[in-house]
Amino acid sequence: MALFWLVSCFAFIGTTFGCGVPAIKPVITGYSRIVNGEEAMPGSWPWQVSMQSTFADSKTGFHFCGGSLIDPYWVVTAAHCGLSPSEHRVILGEHDQSSSSEKFQTMNIAKAINHPQWDEMSINNDVALIKLSQPAQMTDGVSPVCLSSTSDNFPPGLNCVTSGWGKTNNFVSGTPPRLQQTALAIVATPTCQQLLANTNKITDVMICAGGAGATSCRHDSGGPLVCEKDGAWNLVGIVSWGNSSCSTRIPAVYTRVTAIRSWIDQTIAAN
Repeated sequence: MALFWLVSCFAFIGTTFGCGVPAIKPVITGYSRIVNGEEAMPGSWPWQVSMQSTFADSKTGFHFCGGSLIDPYWVVTAAHCGLSPSEHRVILGEHDQSSSSEKFQTMNIAKAINHPQWDEMSINNDVALIKLSQPAQMTDGVSPVCLSSTSDNFPPGLNCVTSGWGKTNNFVSGTPPRLQQTALAIVATPTCQQLLANTNKITDVMICAGGAGATSCRHDSGGPLVCEKDGAWNLVGIVSWGNSSCSTRIPAVYTRVTAIRSWIDQTIAAN
């Protein structure tokens, strides 16, 4: 594939949903690549959303970016996805984008807020908050991920997971219909910078993962990098950028959630 949490639990339709604990347990077999990767268990990443273009004659449109549900009204994604309330929609609870029988939720966008220090040239602070026009309904297939706190530490070598509908091969034109996943390890910043050679600088608002046979690719942008902590999945990164050929030998770069957690809290509180 090419790359958050304020409220600990929500009560909807008679059921309490905690963040980061899927009702349907993920099945992760190892280091399969999202580029030629493995299909996720349907509903096992209930915070995964699809950002899609709007078509007047369809409930869903063309998938172009991912995102993560962090509470009933808010989704976090990448600023470079360029979300527009008039042109795009958020799809929750979807697994197979070729199926018309799934009980997904189609949401309009009320607000799209980029980080004020988002820099398109350096790709720094690549994060946006999307406010939904109405609250998402919490179900077994739709629930929020936990946000990493500013004090959390996710060290190099830690195994985490990323998911999305991004390309499974850099040379194909389409994206897979079913949600894909891959396990991959956090990579130390100096190692990541060395492997990325002369590309953008890895800043303290970025975190690297993968490169040992696993990576994110185009159309995974904005999607989640999650790591398990104390029995719950925490959003650690947001798919941001990487090697132009989606090489599985080079780590992908994610926006570091611990570095932008305060901005997320403040922005949601103000909106």
